[in-house]
Amino acid sequence: GAAQLERLSGARPGVRVRRSFRARAGDLPRTPGPVPVPGTMKQASAAQDTSPASPPASPPAQPPRDDGEPRALWIFGYGSLVWRPDFAYSDSRVGFVRGYSRRFWQGDTFHRGSDKMPGRVVTLLEDHEGCTWGVAYQVRDEQVSEALKYLHVREAELGGYDTKEVTFYPQDTPDQPLKALAYVATPQNPGYLGPAPEEAIATQILACHGFSGHNLEYLLRLADFMQLCGPQAQDEHLAAIVDAVGTMLPCFCPTKQALGLV
Repeated sequence: GAAQLERLSGARPGVRVRRSFRARAGDLPRTPGPVPVPGTMKQASAAQDTSPASPPASPPAQPPRDDGEPRALWIFGYGSLVWRPDFAYSDSRVGFVRGYSRRFWQGDTFHRGSDKMPGRVVTLLEDHEGCTWGVAYQVRDEQVSEALKYLHVREAELGGYDTKEVTFYPQDTPDQPLKALAYVATPQNPGYLGPAPEEAIATQILACHGFSGHNLEYLLRLADFMQLCGPQAQDEHLAAIVDAVGTMLPCFCPTKQALGLV
């Protein structure tokens, strides 16, 4: 139930992500993205089985294939992967990991910024009291190698992220955790920017654009996702940056493309 989920997630009283800044920006619409709906989801596909059955929340370990890859793997996304995985998967679940907090401390010179103006994207910071919400995707059989190959380029080569195993608690079955692979940017990678005041991060986000779009879009889609997770989902760092953006936007004079995202 909700009480059990709140206990497991370690939700603490804090600032929720607010959208009042949209009114200050003219409340202009933006094209809706494929933000997941909390709960268990399956990837849309013309050839997908319409049966409502889903795999067990905690599947037994499976022997590796002949090429050394596991037959099934869960991948945890907490940044752009929550709305744009861009790899084939068999199942996906909204939930959280304990012991980590999400921070806009990683620099991005490709997807959301450039060499001259790096954008700010999220990584995970070890935090004993932390809780980070996101989406876990299950890949199976040939999907495993395809997803790992794609994510190695997107997250490791272009993003500076390393892999780490985390324990993921699905929102619908938090008492049945899963082992998942997460991509984490550590202070050792050359793109790491580290901590900064939320106002400074907001200013940087408003100014940056990369091959995947404006840095502001990245921030707002992540805020949209957190809204869908419900009142038990807290991210004070994200909320503070969103509020700072709302305060700065009327006098920042961003491009029409950035303003259209608000």
